[in-house]
Amino acid sequence: MANLICFSIKVFWDVSGRGQGLPASCNGPGYLSKITGRKNLVFSKALSLKKSRFTEFFIRENILDEHVFKEWIFCPGMLFNAPDKWWGDKGKRETLHEGLDLCFYSDRAGGIHRLDKKTKIPVMYDGMVVGIINDFLAKSVIVEHSLSASDNTRFCTIYGHTVPNHGLCVGKVLRQGDIIGTLADLNEAIVNIFPHLHISLGWTSKIISYDKLDWYTIGTPDMLTLLDPLNFMDGRYGLRKP
Repeated sequence: MANLICFSIKVFWDVSGRGQGLPASCNGPGYLSKITGRKNLVFSKALSLKKSRFTEFFIRENILDEHVFKEWIFCPGMLFNAPDKWWGDKGKRETLHEGLDLCFYSDRAGGIHRLDKKTKIPVMYDGMVVGIINDFLAKSVIVEHSLSASDNTRFCTIYGHTVPNHGLCVGKVLRQGDIIGTLADLNEAIVNIFPHLHISLGWTSKIISYDKLDWYTIGTPDMLTLLDPLNFMDGRYGLRKP
């Protein structure tokens, strides 16, 4: 059981699975990135995408069940666009958080658990690996999804702080739920932080080369229009305050 330094707040769930009583900026299913010059087309495409079955696949591939996994647990610093860290001194981030950090989940008995280096990572949608890059803790896998053939944009998901599977390479075709790797062991990381999965996703222009996409360019308006991953994830979640 994780030693989670957060206190619980009461959350009510309506029939859609949306948490009632959470701060508006953190409420499910999330909110879109605020980027100057963003077009209405981005909003309409984002709203038209179906939620992935990520949590379902996560439970299945990590051999959990409904008694072991109830819902994801987030501290505010784990959420999309969060200005603060959720680890260490919990100070300000250098930039707003580019995605969502998955580290803790609760069971139906009220226990809190955390992910570890053996945790398997399923891909959210059918797609193809278009990049494997270094991140600040391990490797990030970039997957492009065939969801936007009618215009000049591409939709991609990024899975950070991972150890990619042996043989996973650029050009590998994936089906939703396929395992791309496991979480990195962060015992020797430059920061004191638990193993966790960072997920970023968004739209990028087809004229942009994935070779130019790294953690210094991800989220800049001319490279990748980031969206809130909670918009695209199934399952329930709760918020804890530090």
